[in-house]
Amino acid sequence: MAKINVLDQITIDKIAAGEVVERPASIVKELVENAIDAGATTITVEITDGGISSIRVIDDGEGIAEEDIRKAFLRHSTSKISDAGDLTTIATLGFRGEALSSIAAISMVRLTTKTHDRDYGSLYEINGGSEASLSQVGAPNGTTFEIQQIFYNTPARRKFLKTPITEASHISDLLTRLSLSHPEISFQFINNNQVKLHTTGSGDLKDVIYHLYGREVASNIRAVTFTGKNLQVTGYVGNPSINRGNRNFENFFVGGRYIKSNLISKAIEDAYKEYTMQHRYPFACLLLSCDPELVDVNVHPTKMEVRFANTQQVYEDVYEAVHQTLKIEEHIPQVEAPLPVKTTAENSGESVLNAAPTITREAPPAKEERDLEYYLEEMKRRVSAYHEKTQVAPPIPEREEGVAPSWSMPEVIREKPEVNEQLNLFQEKFIQPKAASTYQFIGQLFETYWLIQYQESLYIIDQHAAHEKVLYEKTLKEMRNRDYTTQMISPPIVLNLSMKEAQLLQENLDSFLKIGFEIEAFGPDSYKVSGVPGNLFSVGKKDLLLEMLDELSEEFNRRTTTSLIDEKIASISCKAAVKGNMQLNEKEMRELIDELLKLDNPYHCPHGRPTIIAMTKREIEKKFKRIV
Repeated sequence: MAKINVLDQITIDKIAAGEVVERPASIVKELVENAIDAGATTITVEITDGGISSIRVIDDGEGIAEEDIRKAFLRHSTSKISDAGDLTTIATLGFRGEALSSIAAISMVRLTTKTHDRDYGSLYEINGGSEASLSQVGAPNGTTFEIQQIFYNTPARRKFLKTPITEASHISDLLTRLSLSHPEISFQFINNNQVKLHTTGSGDLKDVIYHLYGREVASNIRAVTFTGKNLQVTGYVGNPSINRGNRNFENFFVGGRYIKSNLISKAIEDAYKEYTMQHRYPFACLLLSCDPELVDVNVHPTKMEVRFANTQQVYEDVYEAVHQTLKIEEHIPQVEAPLPVKTTAENSGESVLNAAPTITREAPPAKEERDLEYYLEEMKRRVSAYHEKTQVAPPIPEREEGVAPSWSMPEVIREKPEVNEQLNLFQEKFIQPKAASTYQFIGQLFETYWLIQYQESLYIIDQHAAHEKVLYEKTLKEMRNRDYTTQMISPPIVLNLSMKEAQLLQENLDSFLKIGFEIEAFGPDSYKVSGVPGNLFSVGKKDLLLEMLDELSEEFNRRTTTSLIDEKIASISCKAAVKGNMQLNEKEMRELIDELLKLDNPYHCPHGRPTIIAMTKREIEKKFKRIV
């Protein structure tokens, strides 16, 4: 056996630094979180070369007292906790006491800091873990960290860094999340002398979302306010139309700390399951708060993961918070026709018949112009609505020629676009039982879509998606009411299961038997299936059972086992729905539409596809230039 050596402190610090400092973004995270804990209201992060060459973090927090500066750079020194008992009630972002020592071990650090009660500040320099100088200087209140040459003394680590653009993007993502979790702080991010992010620190989360994601997202989000058994959930979730092919739109925070959690992701995505297509992920920015004793934040070196004391209840609270918010409004997508195109002849006044077929689009207005035009259009619409109700017409503001657009835009630009509000403000909802007796059936399009007129909108219904939804809800109701029959099958199906699958089936066997399955043990890990629920006789029984076992293997689930099985059966039964390109007569269509309108959530089929889309009369008339 090789001789055992006791490592020196510098080597120990470099090894420990590897757990904390993975890349420049790791340094920014630790320093910005310290600034937040210090009560900063403005935080500026400046980097060059993706943070590889230099990082500067400036805050206006409480600063570090001169006598504490050296101690701050020792391993396991912290102002956040004093003993092990404090670990159960952590309310700060940092607490391990490893950040500054780890950063100093692999870079050149220059610290300028001043507390509010001192007339002077302090300048401290430490390189590679070795102190260089400590002196008094004039400085503003707060702290400034300047980090130079990351991994200069550990070249093996430095060569694993990515390109400056990639490293800068990691820092940008980090500051985006910190801005969302702390809207009361003004964040500024400067990359190679260019401002990439700047929030106001107004405390309005919607304002931060607008700055980070733009008007389209900010105009299609809903406020979440929910108090559950374990959690308080606030923030915003997006309309189902705002989604991505990955989870980059999902942001959730516990105690102000951004975390990654399969549990919370699953709760959010399950709440959206009836509203979005498979493999599409929603926009969510949720702030979760709970008793600190119910969450363990000390389970990961980078504090990106947490452990909850009651995972089932946390799942239920998050699920209900999102699900209840989504149920409030109608989810019929509003269709907008594309912008009109003009031929060269139209632009010059020539006859279209004799013109060359060159097509050009009008150049879009600048952002300032779009914002101002949107504001004026919104104001006109609101005044018109006021006039309709009160017969009083206040003057409508018009834009004067030659007046430059103003950046001082009212809050109205962050509300829903006109086309989405029109349906909710001036019309009754199409999805209600009384609409069944008043809508006008126009006809079938492409033997797949139904055209319906109701009040001031045209509705287009996908017959396959609509029938799937009706069958799903009908089957689910039958299963929950235990209104079923058992259909015997011959020869029986034999399931050869893994040990885990066999255990799951055995644990939930009563639930399967209660809904019409006939299943019995047939060897150590095998089961014989002699009967299935009658409405599933025509579908693949073996695949269905294996799918349900896969679902039951999920670690977190809000629903009871019986409820989960019911929903899976109902989903499989949708295979009997009518398909596209199948002709139905008007009587059949009306019966199906009437059933659809009676459902609580008819907007999407069980697989997330929309069943109905709409276009308002106003939008159609605008495209035909009847109104402007």
